[in-house]
Amino acid sequence: MKKLLLLSLLALSYQTASAQLVTESFGTGANAFTMDFVTIGNPGNAADTSGNPNPAGSVAYAYNLGKYEVSRDQIDKANAAGSLGITMYDMSSFEGNGANKPATVLNWYGAAKYVNWLNTSTGGTAAYKFDSFGNFQLWSAGDAGYNANNMFRNNLAKYVIASSNEWYKGAYGNRDGTWNDYATGSDSAPTAVAGGTDANTAVYGGQAGPADINNAGGLSPYGTMGQGGNVWEWTETASDGSNNIAGESRWLLGGSWNNGGYLFFLQAANRFYADPSSELYGGGFRVASVPEPSSLSLLALGGVLVALRRRR
Repeated sequence: MKKLLLLSLLALSYQTASAQLVTESFGTGANAFTMDFVTIGNPGNAADTSGNPNPAGSVAYAYNLGKYEVSRDQIDKANAAGSLGITMYDMSSFEGNGANKPATVLNWYGAAKYVNWLNTSTGGTAAYKFDSFGNFQLWSAGDAGYNANNMFRNNLAKYVIASSNEWYKGAYGNRDGTWNDYATGSDSAPTAVAGGTDANTAVYGGQAGPADINNAGGLSPYGTMGQGGNVWEWTETASDGSNNIAGESRWLLGGSWNNGGYLFFLQAANRFYADPSSELYGGGFRVASVPEPSSLSLLALGGVLVALRRRR
């Protein structure tokens, strides 16, 4: 029996460490859409000690990260299905109004409301707390799913705005635990392009506007697209990493199409933060899907067993 359990855990941990594409469905009828996620394995990885902040990118569990940025069409359909009232402004001046363009000029709170709908429309728990007036609140000790170490995120939620560590690992990490300077699996600068999927390319350098989310440059080692360039991406994480004050500024990562020649915005060592109510022409976001709390210990144990197997 113990041998069978060990083999099962090894198989589970191997699956979480390998590349997987997960497609999930939301909405119904005219408002139906799908989202693609890639599996980010290697749970319990050591952090990158050369990034910003330092350390960065250590995540205790395997999780799924959106392969692409959230699109305008996905926001429009969620708005229609859930009466969310999320506003996206006219991007015609930047050739950015297409259905498959990234959802830009929406603030952090709009991203949080969208993610909440992903959870509640599929029978789950909202990730982020809003009062009856639509004001963002911290989860409190009396709330189911409360986590004293992260009062922004409800532990019972499946879909979330990627935290800075979840985002950073998906962008700059390798499956062997090493790190890259750019989100295209390289320490050399990506080639600036207006669109395309060639390896080690990214949409930056003063392009006319953002590319479609599935045409936004080369992939990261884990299989995500557009984490370098195209649009800056909101993360869940407060600028001081504490996530304990509702109105704290939030980190944005990855650079954007209109960065001109500022290649350093795409590098792992650079980021900026903004008030969560800010609406940025060059800013969007990416969704993560996290395991239920009860499964975290099993995934962590699986990662330990794989590490032990590799040492033999």
